[in-house]
Amino acid sequence: MKYALITGGSRGIGRAVCIKMAQMGYQIIINYVNNTTEAEKTLALVRENGQDGEMLRFDVGQMQQTREALDAWQQAHPDDYIEVVVNNAGIRRDNVMALMPAEDWSSVLNTTLNGFFNVTQPLLPAMQIHRFGRIINMASVSGIKGLPGQTNYSAAKGGIIAATKALAQEVAKKGITVNAVAPGFIKTDMVEGLDEAALKKTIPANRFGTPEEVAELVGFLASPAAGYITGNVIQINGGLYT
Repeated sequence: MKYALITGGSRGIGRAVCIKMAQMGYQIIINYVNNTTEAEKTLALVRENGQDGEMLRFDVGQMQQTREALDAWQQAHPDDYIEVVVNNAGIRRDNVMALMPAEDWSSVLNTTLNGFFNVTQPLLPAMQIHRFGRIINMASVSGIKGLPGQTNYSAAKGGIIAATKALAQEVAKKGITVNAVAPGFIKTDMVEGLDEAALKKTIPANRFGTPEEVAELVGFLASPAAGYITGNVIQINGGLYT
């Protein structure tokens, strides 16, 4: 069995990645926090695409909760390991910094940046033993360009990018690649409330991207064909920022 863990896998980009990885022959571990109904829908779609999966509920921002969930999974699968992890979980709490509550700063960095550490660090030893692993981190154009009203989000995604580059150098000799995907505006719940008509005018492709397009990129980075690609940040934004 080949296993892939997708954090924030119940909806949006996470759901599309779960489906893509199922099509590639992986057993899917769908991480979610609250929305059991949507996670169940993702699991049903995984099964429709020819593979099985399971739901694993934990908050990536809570270290002990994450470790306990991953330890329990490993104990239930003593002969297996998670060879692909897609760190997709993230939240937005947009505001100009002058008016930003401290909690909104902390919660965004905790979920995105601390979540990356909490999930990835305990999975690394098994990847190193098996001398194969794929770590794919969901960054954002906000972490490359910086966007006003997203100082917290930009800081979190920028941190993910820097961590991707550093970790890639640590584990390359063990056959593990670490890359980041940096989407622009993608039609998911995360862009609800934004003025799509106005924003499309700023995008050379004149449209928002789809979760499936992001999932195709993630699938390639997870594949054996991408074994010589590591430490990279690949933008998928319709030309919004180059």
